[in-house]
Amino acid sequence: MTSIAANLEWLFTEVGDSTADRIRAAAAHGIDAVEIWGWRDKDVEAIRIALDETGVTLLSLVVDPQLQLTDPSTHDRYLGGVRDSLEVALALGAPNLVVVAGQEIDGVPRRAQHAAVVSVLSRAAAIVEGSDVTLLLEPLNSRVDHVGTYLSSTQEGLGIVREVGASQLRLLLDAYHALVMGEDLAVELVHNIGLVGHVQVADVPGRHEPGTGTIDWEAQFRLLRDLGYTGRWGLEYVPSRGTADSLREVEALADRVDLSG
Repeated sequence: MTSIAANLEWLFTEVGDSTADRIRAAAAHGIDAVEIWGWRDKDVEAIRIALDETGVTLLSLVVDPQLQLTDPSTHDRYLGGVRDSLEVALALGAPNLVVVAGQEIDGVPRRAQHAAVVSVLSRAAAIVEGSDVTLLLEPLNSRVDHVGTYLSSTQEGLGIVREVGASQLRLLLDAYHALVMGEDLAVELVHNIGLVGHVQVADVPGRHEPGTGTIDWEAQFRLLRDLGYTGRWGLEYVPSRGTADSLREVEALADRVDLSG
């Protein structure tokens, strides 16, 4: 389905460790967009060949290395990583680079850490300005998966995007993280959907495919569509069964809700 993007860190792992082989497996299943995390530990040329061979789109990758954006001493090195990652994204035709804020620093006021994140992302946005690549700022949950992370609030993430004020910086709404934090997406996004550049999903609890947990995904998908989200849905979950079987369940759900756009 054209509305879906499969995260290859967790999906299609049955074919082995090669990202290129996972791209081919996704294509064989009928998936035409995929996502990865870091790129420095991967064979970028093999990925490019697999993308060209299959026609699959690489929707996003993560700026590598990930550093503490809350700490200004990391910023110059991080911006070097943004430049390197931008080159890779352009070479692979990826329209999005994911950025995360890093850990909260003990003993430093949150307002100072917030200002540090705004500062470095303003500089990062200047690097990608005029390219075909958008930076996506992702809040993470601090309750289960990323204890100690600085940015766990959708509202603060949206605030940072507004403060930077760059058309090529948007929010990555990982609905799993937001729901773990107890957020109500209707409340968080009712006036803010235009600042959301991408949505990722997984069920709560367990971070498995939608339909395995307690979330009413038909309602959540419809809510985001009704608010105005028209992009793809990134499937960033740990399958509770084989990848193909888990995807068939998600695809059936997507058909019921009509996530095609």
